[in-house]
Amino acid sequence: MTRDRLAVLMTCYNRKPKTLACLAALYNQRLPSQWTMDVYLVDDSSTDGTAEAVRQMYPQVKILHGDGTLFWNGGMRLAWAEAMKQDYDYYLWLNDDTVLYPEAINTLLVNSHQLSKQGETHAIIVGSTQDPETGNLTYGGVIQRNWWHPFHFRKVPPTETVQRCDSMNGNCVLIPQCVVQLVGNLDPVLRHYAADYDYGLRAKSKGCTVWIAPDYVGICPRNSLSSGGSNSDHSLSQSLGKMNQPKGVRLEGATLISPREWKVFTQRHGGLLWLIYWLLPYRRVIGKLVLSKHQSSKP
Repeated sequence: MTRDRLAVLMTCYNRKPKTLACLAALYNQRLPSQWTMDVYLVDDSSTDGTAEAVRQMYPQVKILHGDGTLFWNGGMRLAWAEAMKQDYDYYLWLNDDTVLYPEAINTLLVNSHQLSKQGETHAIIVGSTQDPETGNLTYGGVIQRNWWHPFHFRKVPPTETVQRCDSMNGNCVLIPQCVVQLVGNLDPVLRHYAADYDYGLRAKSKGCTVWIAPDYVGICPRNSLSSGGSNSDHSLSQSLGKMNQPKGVRLEGATLISPREWKVFTQRHGGLLWLIYWLLPYRRVIGKLVLSKHQSSKP
């Protein structure tokens, strides 16, 4: 009997309890009998013993090692590149802070097959996660809210049926081999923020579709980016420096990332007005910084 093959892609750094909880739920999945599953985990130089604990408890996991500078995108790229060598039927992105419900992967596979029968042969399936305390949506599929601003996204709660969307958070995403053959791996230019959104949008531009699976597939608390602090001259200057770090910085109601990375994203997906969209997140902060410097220079 022909076996269908799934590769689960994960990356981790110093979150041993969460990583182990994620793996425990993963190996508790109720998969169809014809499916086999291999797990590729990148440990980005954790110092809390994550790799050792995984090796002891789950020796079947294929552990890859990073140098501590990979972050989400670099780790997932490394895991995916290694898995691609084996030509799996499907690849599953899975964040290590996500705990899947037992039927989660089966739900994704079933809906992928149903969409394929309906002619959606290049369909990405996104699993939605909920907060373990409130039950509210935390991560999943997103749609572009306005035609005039393609970078205003809104998360869409799951319903009882599949829903089409524009892109996705990368917490739990099932991608068939045919999509990978068209789109390839994640883009190394986007080190952390927006790499998942970029992949979904690139896939759409190549004729693929993105769908939200029915119901929730697991739990995952929401993570917040680091805050930029106060609006003082010193704090603003520090924050503008932090935006060149892979995770960016949350400041003035916007997430600021490296101008170079944001340029790639807006130029790729913003059409003729990309330069305006590139400038928008920075305008208010830069304006405040200029005003602050002007006021501090007054006698």
